[in-house]
Amino acid sequence: MRKPPIHKSFLNAFRGVFLMIKSERNFQIEFSAFLINLFLIFYFKLSSIDTAIILIVSFGVLSAEIFNTAIEKICDIIQPDFDKKIGFIKDIAAGAVILMAVLSILAGVLIYWKYIFD
Repeated sequence: MRKPPIHKSFLNAFRGVFLMIKSERNFQIEFSAFLINLFLIFYFKLSSIDTAIILIVSFGVLSAEIFNTAIEKICDIIQPDFDKKIGFIKDIAAGAVILMAVLSILAGVLIYWKYIFD
């Protein structure tokens, strides 16, 4: 099978992100938090290092949610009925998202604290 041109690959990837924004509630919430962070980066004039950290953890949460959704969709195709083993797999994938979300909240508190209270 021939690989598509590079621009088609990028378009497909961005389509995947837009599908997540359009259809996945948790991703919508996390994407909203990302947009708020973008506003706060400019509002507080964060340093380059602080901006990089905020962007890394924000994109980490969004990426983890995409992986989690992909795993859940694959599991639903493989086993549409309830299965404890599939539930275990889905819980592990969701656990990765929550860990990344907790990290991002901690990073946000540590970074924004000094801009708000100094």
